Amino acid sequence: MMGQAIQTDITFRDVSYVLDADICDYFGSIVRDELKNMLAKRITDKNLLRLIGKWLHVGVIEEGRLLLSDEGVYQGSVISPVLANIYLHEVLDLWIKDVVKSKLRGEIKLYRFADDFVVTFEYQEDAKRFMQALPKRFEKFGLKLHPEKTQLIEFGRNAWGKSLRSGKSAATFNFLGFTHYCSANLHGKFLVKVKTMAKRLRRAIKRVAVKCKNNRHKPLEEQFQQLRMSLLGHYAYYGRCNNDFALGQFYRQVEMLWQKWLSRRGRNSYVTWKTFNTKILVKYPLPKPRIYRGLKTSRSQLWLI
Repeated sequence: MMGQAIQTDITFRDVSYVLDADICDYFGSIVRDELKNMLAKRITDKNLLRLIGKWLHVGVIEEGRLLLSDEGVYQGSVISPVLANIYLHEVLDLWIKDVVKSKLRGEIKLYRFADDFVVTFEYQEDAKRFMQALPKRFEKFGLKLHPEKTQLIEFGRNAWGKSLRSGKSAATFNFLGFTHYCSANLHGKFLVKVKTMAKRLRRAIKRVAVKCKNNRHKPLEEQFQQLRMSLLGHYAYYGRCNNDFALGQFYRQVEMLWQKWLSRRGRNSYVTWKTFNTKILVKYPLPKPRIYRGLKTSRSQLWLI
């Protein structure tokens, strides 16, 4: 998993700086002519190329309205994620691999999922050079970095050591729904830890609240099964080593929301916490937080689950 790879790499490799980047309106900024040229390098079937060209111009229906545009690719189209990935692979991935790496003093590594990407650097001077070149590279292909959501931060073993000496917290960055931060393991050695992004946690809790409200009049068995699936789905993605506190927060919120909306089924339907815990949860036990994926604790690939 890419999220675990970046966590492990920063923990054990020589990483000093991290670029956490965000592209402004990525799908809407893609230059179609450039995209067609990239596709022509990969695809020799002219009929397929012509079909993709029509797909780019056909538009999408949103809320009953047909939306047409002369720029970018439509996010609602089923082919857009594939085309967008090909575009950024040419613009960013291959550029770093074939051009940038040879010009830098130390190691650089790219972690990308769709248009969400992070770049790590061994040296500050390399990070600054890359930050100067990246906007120019993007501009050639109609792309622009979001000035407020893009940040170059000192991150890693050295940043952690400085934070201990100064008493100030080291910078953090978000990637694929997780906040990455500098910490230590049980033996006091440097370790990159993760926790669910606060915004993602609030969003997940809000979805459960709506589900509990809408389903409050349904049979308890049906409510339980839906909440069970919500919890297991959340654990399956966010159940990573060191994220137990955020998982526990989500579990407790689901419990409280279920008790709250069961108490609002009717005028005389209030369910006390004692009744909820000793009767309802005993019969319908919600799944407790679970860590599904651990972290390599050494280069020998020992896993902590």
